[in-house]
Amino acid sequence: MRQSLNIRSRAALAALLLCCWLSAGGAELRSVTVTQVGARYHLVSEAWFAASREDLYRVLTDYDLFSQFSSVYVDTRNLAPDDLGRPRFYTRMEGCMLFFCKSFRRNGYLVLTPPREIVAVADPADSDFNYSRERWRLKKDGDGTLMTYDFKMEPSFWVPPVIGPFVIKRTLRHGGADAINRIEALALGRQPDK
Repeated sequence: MRQSLNIRSRAALAALLLCCWLSAGGAELRSVTVTQVGARYHLVSEAWFAASREDLYRVLTDYDLFSQFSSVYVDTRNLAPDDLGRPRFYTRMEGCMLFFCKSFRRNGYLVLTPPREIVAVADPADSDFNYSRERWRLKKDGDGTLMTYDFKMEPSFWVPPVIGPFVIKRTLRHGGADAINRIEALALGRQPDK
């Protein structure tokens, strides 16, 4: 009886450890800086993922998956390539600052250097941004990948003075921390936590 209980206890402990291991994300947000000059915001972050560079690249170039990164993305999709053959994307995001809520969209194209760099450029004529450029650099790092994310944007919509810049900076800084675990889960072929 005692040996049977010991075997069951070990099996339960092994199952618990396996569940913890499967749910634990290896992603680590190492740094985030957000600056503002005039109407333009600039975010630079560095994150480490327990996923291969190729798998991260696959996820970050598939805009059909972006709505799983963050609840800010309400509609995302890949579009047909442009006349130059560049992959195109569409995103619609929603956010609120106190009583001011806004839906904003970005249409643009990708410049790809597989599997180490992705540049997303929004078309100001077809977006709610005067300027929007994202750059992901992916570098092998031990058993994972180091990602440097560089995002510059200038909204074409009205941003409430004083509180607006504070909220935008805060959202950019904290939104990435939640997104990296979801991105890593997708890169590893798992369903991200909600």
